[in-house]
Amino acid sequence: MSEYLPEGKLIHTPENRAATHSLRLLREASLRGTILEARAGMCDASHNLCVELGGIRGVIPREEGALGMRDGSVRDIAVISRVNRPVCFTVTSIEEDGSGAPYALLSRADAQQRCVDNYIARLRRGDVIDARVTHLETFGAFADIGCGVAALMPIDAISVSRIAHPRDRFSVGMDIKAVVRSVENGRICLSHKELLGTWEQNAAGFAAGETVSGIVRSVENYGAFVELTPNLAGLAESREGVRVGQQASVYIKSIIPDKMKIKLIIIDTFGEPTAPAPPVYFTDAPHIDRFLYSPAGCSKVVETVFSEKA
Repeated sequence: MSEYLPEGKLIHTPENRAATHSLRLLREASLRGTILEARAGMCDASHNLCVELGGIRGVIPREEGALGMRDGSVRDIAVISRVNRPVCFTVTSIEEDGSGAPYALLSRADAQQRCVDNYIARLRRGDVIDARVTHLETFGAFADIGCGVAALMPIDAISVSRIAHPRDRFSVGMDIKAVVRSVENGRICLSHKELLGTWEQNAAGFAAGETVSGIVRSVENYGAFVELTPNLAGLAESREGVRVGQQASVYIKSIIPDKMKIKLIIIDTFGEPTAPAPPVYFTDAPHIDRFLYSPAGCSKVVETVFSEKA
């Protein structure tokens, strides 16, 4: 695991709690350039973040609130949105206010720059990394891949089973694994579906004749696609009143590996899906060169190639 973690993962560690509740240890962290975390309590009218450090006041000046604040390439919302959330930082210096009370000057931008230089800049296509979902848009999910530095995961890279919106799969704050899909001009694009198992791995959990649960993901004039797992969906015969997003109980008529098909019959549909569950991963490898989704012998080949050597 990288030492440059998504924001929120460091805050409750014993080492971090000790360092953020001791003036002596804060001074040591300043000398060493240690990255720490604490919760931002407020953002003042000048957009300086105020951080509580166990009775010692911490201040992240506006221009130190995020990479890009100094040159104006990042808007103030990047700072304002951190209120009541964990923020990472390095300790720039320990100062005294007018009454002689000590306070700490902090820099989130410095912590992020270190993360970029020492971790993110070294990432390559196919690397599997830790991430934390930060916000969801119709076109994809943004995830913190270290010290609050965000990367985009396009909606088509989230799972093989198609979804209408990333909230169908993720919730804000969810910890996930991700694969580096591309690296362009220092920007990281992520993928996820390659970690959720092949067609065969997912289909192995089902058998013809079973009635199982699913979620209706698409309704066409020739039938409805029902998701059985995030990387596995089957086609059900048309049924009146079926809507996208409904939960469903489906009977499995047949499983056909050489055509990569599962034929279903909808028994019933009801309600709306519950909140997305944490993903189940089929690999713990730190790197993937190639992901072959389709079964051996299938006429249709579905794969992702991350490495030219694969």
